[in-house]
Amino acid sequence: MTIAITGGTGFVGRRVLFHHDGQARALARQPQPPRRLVWWVAGNLADPAALARLCDGASAVIHVAGVVNAATRAEFDAGNVAGTAAMLTAAHDAGVKRFVHVSSLAAREPQLSMYGASKAAAEALVTASALDWVIVRPPAVYGPGDHEMRDIYRLAARGLAIAPPGRISLLHVDDLATALLALAAGGPSRTTLEIDDGSANGHSHAEFARAIGAALGRRPLVIPLPTPLLRLAATLGVSPKLTRDRAAYIAHSDWVARDGNAALAGLWAPRFDTAAGIADTVAGYRRQGWLQAPGGERSRRAG
Repeated sequence: MTIAITGGTGFVGRRVLFHHDGQARALARQPQPPRRLVWWVAGNLADPAALARLCDGASAVIHVAGVVNAATRAEFDAGNVAGTAAMLTAAHDAGVKRFVHVSSLAAREPQLSMYGASKAAAEALVTASALDWVIVRPPAVYGPGDHEMRDIYRLAARGLAIAPPGRISLLHVDDLATALLALAAGGPSRTTLEIDDGSANGHSHAEFARAIGAALGRRPLVIPLPTPLLRLAATLGVSPKLTRDRAAYIAHSDWVARDGNAALAGLWAPRFDTAAGIADTVAGYRRQGWLQAPGGERSRRAG
């Protein structure tokens, strides 16, 4: 099976290419080193000619690329809505039947954030298409190489954790990658799936922090972060990653995935539970020099 993938140079896309055992066409904005079985297509989601080359001869599209952080709704829409529309057109024109669209649980509550609203608008385009589509809404995705959660692990290694309100589901990046590949080959059609690591009712942020601490051999002091303080921190610009838009959906009480795993029974199941996934992430961070080794000596390898 030849897949066409967007976002192939990103955190999730790289793992999709790693696990795929067939030919792949991958969109890339910058030149990439040669890779076995991967044909890099130079271009971006605003380049119809590049998208035509990307989809030519593909059996399925896995659309991963999107905008997570932006200052305006127009920027979110340009990456998430217009980009998805362009991919749907390219897939249709190339005769590609199967379209696997990576969305977000944020699309479930589009009124909370510009990001969620843009992902919901993109989903609407997918569901209106004539393709054999399936939408995957991952929860919080993590694993070795993930920059987004790296600071959470570093803080836990120092014995501290900050816990916003609400509950979240988790999914190791390799489990997401194998789910996307399984769906590219077949399975449920014209449906939206929320998948996770199988933890019933997800986790509170405090539980997640304590699980990270356990993998690090620490018992972090968990400091609750009420919604008003979370929003204030975003307003004050405490962290570049904590935008006002992101704070709006982080504060939501329920980001627990629903029922998607059951719909994939016999096709896919997560390999990493929470403890195993966090342990794998810690080991990966240490290999990359992002965390200290157990003996306090820093890994020699730069990340």
